[in-house]
Amino acid sequence: MISNQILQDTIEGIRTITKVDLVVMDVEGRTLAKTLDGSVDGYEDAVAAFADSPAESQAMLGCQFFKVNDDKQLEYVIMAKGENDTTYMVGKMAAFQIQNLLVAYKERFDKDNFIKNLLLDNLLLVDIYNRSKKLHIDTDVKRVVFIIETKTEKDNNALETVRNLFASKTKDFITAVDEKNIILVKEVKANETYDELFRIAKVIVDMLNTEAMSSVHVAFGTIVNEIKEVSRSYKEAKMALDVGKIFYSDKNIIAYNNLGIGRLIYQLPIPLCRMFIKEIFDGKSPDEFDDETLVTINKFFENSLNVSETSRQLYIHRNTLVYRLDKIQKATGLDLRVFEDAITFKIALMVVKYMKYMETLEF
Repeated sequence: MISNQILQDTIEGIRTITKVDLVVMDVEGRTLAKTLDGSVDGYEDAVAAFADSPAESQAMLGCQFFKVNDDKQLEYVIMAKGENDTTYMVGKMAAFQIQNLLVAYKERFDKDNFIKNLLLDNLLLVDIYNRSKKLHIDTDVKRVVFIIETKTEKDNNALETVRNLFASKTKDFITAVDEKNIILVKEVKANETYDELFRIAKVIVDMLNTEAMSSVHVAFGTIVNEIKEVSRSYKEAKMALDVGKIFYSDKNIIAYNNLGIGRLIYQLPIPLCRMFIKEIFDGKSPDEFDDETLVTINKFFENSLNVSETSRQLYIHRNTLVYRLDKIQKATGLDLRVFEDAITFKIALMVVKYMKYMETLEF
């Protein structure tokens, strides 16, 4: 439904041009928006009588009254101050403008409802194309789905910022299917690449940080060619968001086509993960080391198993690093200086991260 602020902005614009004061009321005579100074109490009975009458407009109490219907059901009553021909014309114009707003908002709601059901796979294939045609949505353009996760639930500032950012893009859709995620279904031009999509995601992150003071994570799926495939891009974006939280927590933008081994591990069943950890570490967890050892391991991996560079960055002697690596080898049976063992240990750390994340979802 149209917000009171939109109604207020509309009649104030008309008042500025015509100098005629206007009031928008509901069917029970309650004031929703007005340009008049002071109270407009005392018109409830007149509005109620007008609402029950068959007339579309009526002059009484020094004012002109007009009806605004939504699918033949009375939605608003417009009151224009004055009884001359000019007032009548302005009142009719205001009623016409708000009637058009109702139609536009209803169409927007219908499109929003359609996009939500499309993302959630709640539509049959025939319904997708029939409703797309009815809502004038192109079915054969390229699209991609972005998911923007906010830290707080129902972040309306973030939602409005995203809507304003893409307001001029009439073929893009912004919606939400839960409390924390804003979803952007964006049309992709023929010359746009995944690098361009990453730049768009960065613009979203930067804009929300500055305009809405909101820290967000953005994930996006792959580009799809038809509207029936949009739900696939949405599922990919959801997976990218989860994989990013588990394995790439330092990044606030993550793309489905750049998940690496994280995508593979994310799809492993938990029993298989437990079996792998037990087989490699005999039931122990590779993340049970003290903080110093874990920092050493991560820095060693960051420097591509280079002992000299790792010891330099950790400000320790080379022999101290070798001692720590020998200690890890005795505890796990894996020598991180050997590429195959290092790969096994790295995957094991990622598997443990995945298992812990899935455990948090169970509670």
